[in-house]
Amino acid sequence: MPYDTDPRVDAYIDGLPEWQQDICRRVRDLVHAADPGVVETIKRTRQPYFTLDGNICALLAAKDHVNVFLYDDGIVPDPEGIITAGHDNKTARTVALREGDPINDAALTRMFLQIIANNRAGGWRRLKLGS
Repeated sequence: MPYDTDPRVDAYIDGLPEWQQDICRRVRDLVHAADPGVVETIKRTRQPYFTLDGNICALLAAKDHVNVFLYDDGIVPDPEGIITAGHDNKTARTVALREGDPINDAALTRMFLQIIANNRAGGWRRLKLGS
């Protein structure tokens, strides 16, 4: 499915080692496939973000992995245990993907869909206050 890209996100991904490019492109495809309204941009000077009525996720390549930051404050279920860090974080949790790691497309897509639904319902902050 074609989608609009931000050339700054292209430049970020193109500057990475091939294995990190593959991970970033796969995550990018998954988040765009979750909803055609997803918009990509750069925040924090150079970090790719994917948004729709709020942040969905961000990418950050590290030396030996790629972090996918999920903006949900822990309210989205993770029954398959793909979250690797940030369990007590007040804003986002992390899925760290290393070279050769399989990406759990289905679990990540379910989380993207739930984050988008939460964003449309006012965002995780509003949802947490209402609970």
